Amino acid sequence: MIRLTNTINAWGTPGFEDILKGEVEQLDADQLPLQQALSTSSHVTDSQRTVTIIRVSDGENLIHIKAGIFYSGIIAGCSCADDPTPIDEQNEYCVVQIDINKQTAEATITLLEE
Repeated sequence: MIRLTNTINAWGTPGFEDILKGEVEQLDADQLPLQQALSTSSHVTDSQRTVTIIRVSDGENLIHIKAGIFYSGIIAGCSCADDPTPIDEQNEYCVVQIDINKQTAEATITLLEE
């Protein structure tokens, strides 16, 4: 379960978006739907991710955020000694919907088809 406690604590302040971006960028790659969004590679790397906030809206119980995530992937080879596949990182991008419960700070992150 993902909890974005610092983000909820910053809700309504000028630093909200920066804190949200920081918390999402620090999540483990497997907590985000990055693998499902790959378009030019086959495996998500642990490289730094960058989050861009597209839209924030206030619901009764939830904060709704549409965000873009820039990240990297690789084309995984067979790891054989004579495998000619280069280990070059490929740039990837996806758009996600983040819904944060205002009371519990629990967040759900869903891949959007854009």
